[in-house]
Amino acid sequence: MKNIVVTGGAGFIGSHLCEALIEKGYKVICVDNLGTGKMQNLKNIIKNKNFKFIKHDTRKTLNLKLPVHYVFHLASYASPPYYQTKSIETLMSNSLGTYNVLEFARVKKARFLITSTSETYGDPLEHPQKETYWGNVNPVGIRSCYDEAKRFAEALVMEYVRKHNLDARIIRIFNTYGPRLQKDDGRVISNFIDQALNNRPLTIYGDGKQTRSFCYVSDQVAGLIAAMFKDGIKGEVINIGNPGEFTMLEAARLVKKLTGTKSKIVHKPLPKDDPTRRKPDISKAKKILGWEPKVKFEEGLPGTIKWFRDGI
Repeated sequence: MKNIVVTGGAGFIGSHLCEALIEKGYKVICVDNLGTGKMQNLKNIIKNKNFKFIKHDTRKTLNLKLPVHYVFHLASYASPPYYQTKSIETLMSNSLGTYNVLEFARVKKARFLITSTSETYGDPLEHPQKETYWGNVNPVGIRSCYDEAKRFAEALVMEYVRKHNLDARIIRIFNTYGPRLQKDDGRVISNFIDQALNNRPLTIYGDGKQTRSFCYVSDQVAGLIAAMFKDGIKGEVINIGNPGEFTMLEAARLVKKLTGTKSKIVHKPLPKDDPTRRKPDISKAKKILGWEPKVKFEEGLPGTIKWFRDGI
């Protein structure tokens, strides 16, 4: 049986990934410091004989005695309120933390996958965004603690590919939503749903014409798994996201419709360096991985709303 380490495995995406890997017959070691991850997210698998949880911060050296064949590196703060509050921790988890996990994978001779982010494209001047686009990022702005940390992490991964021949791949994930989103994480979908269910105004920053592309968590996990187990793609950078593009106004109105709320939509000033457009070009994922999303935004939202309505 192959052993897989998932850092950040108690988080939103990580916990779904751990479940999917267990279902596929792998032994999964979840490594998480529970900074934003929750043990509740693991309740479906915590007692499974093929699952092990280790509380550990990746900013410290990771040591495991057993053989490890694959490493999914997801550990990082990933939403603006968290990574701006924990800015230095975010920088260090994506730099020192990524270095520690890369060293672990190198020693174990394990295949490595890092979840990077569409934020490496910054406020893009190219639309939709291809993997070849270098981005438009403010290196000293309020979002740079995350954006530049992920860009550094990508650079570090590529040096391990070049210098150590590590079989690694970089996956740039786009806005993900679904059950286990935290209501206070500052992501637009969790904000809208939480506000709607509590009859508070739905907050839109700016004029609401800025766009995002929302990928349902099951699709995101399927893309990560496809990328990890695809042979012959060492050093590849691949977008995994849903190219369906929605303005913030469209997303807010859809949440209003599906929740039946009487909440009004209100506008507040746009945060500094907030990207105006976001849409992945997934041609590469289709061609190399045979992957594309299956769940449309309007299909994934009801289950996400139910998750919030049931009290998470």
